[in-house]
Amino acid sequence: MQPLLEVENLRKTYGTLTAVDGVSFAIQPGTCFGLLGPNGAGKTTTIEIIEGITPATSGVIRYQGKPRDRTFTERCGIQFQATALQDFLTVREVLTLFASFYRRPLAIEELIDWCELSEFVDREANKLSGGQKQRLLLALALINDPDIVFLDEPTTGLDPQSRRRFWELITDIKKRGKTVVLTTHYMDEAELLCDELVIMDHGRIVDQGSPRQLLDKHLPHKRVRLATPVGDIDTTRLGGESHRVDGELEIITTSVEATLQQLIAQQVDLSSLRVRNPTLEDLFIKLTGHELRE
Repeated sequence: MQPLLEVENLRKTYGTLTAVDGVSFAIQPGTCFGLLGPNGAGKTTTIEIIEGITPATSGVIRYQGKPRDRTFTERCGIQFQATALQDFLTVREVLTLFASFYRRPLAIEELIDWCELSEFVDREANKLSGGQKQRLLLALALINDPDIVFLDEPTTGLDPQSRRRFWELITDIKKRGKTVVLTTHYMDEAELLCDELVIMDHGRIVDQGSPRQLLDKHLPHKRVRLATPVGDIDTTRLGGESHRVDGELEIITTSVEATLQQLIAQQVDLSSLRVRNPTLEDLFIKLTGHELRE
């Protein structure tokens, strides 16, 4: 399948500062593609170059196999990190204004229903809560019925409930056949939503693939922990490295099933057993050598 969007050896420099350093990737249609990394990693600059907002120092961008042109501008939607809306306009009036900028916009009522704006559609847009405003900005990004939607850290600053509701909206966008490009520094968000992602740091791609591929590649081991007295288990038969942590036995293994079989064979009480799978947070620390910087 031909990629919807291709980026080849993208670079952006500001004097002696290199913000984006030879970034290359391809985005398949109908997927959620994530750019993951801390603030300052080059995510937003990369996206702004693709969108045509910031000129690249060098590199090639192709849309549907051809150099990016006006067609791409008409077929993409963008939700920026921050957007200033006109004072004193209601949500409906803002939607109507933005719809007038396009030749074939989606119906206003469809957007209101899709992004769940009905409960505050007659309220002034600048008096909305954080989660409500983000849903309005998402509606504005979708108003031209785009093929590809760019969401730049859309859930930053939202409370947990609002974040989860926004995740559901992103999933629904993808179900409608649209391609989503998501920049985020939230590991759980990337792991839940993205089919493919790149991890960026200091302007470069550290690695790329699906969340599961990356975790299996770099962190294949699982951690099994349970409370059990010393000497009750023959740890040499558990098929992994084991040691004591805070009075509990921790077994680091590539096969939880095999470890459980050995524990059952030794008639170990499993009532306190817990399994911890590695996360993208663990992966980021492994690949970059530091915790995620916000």
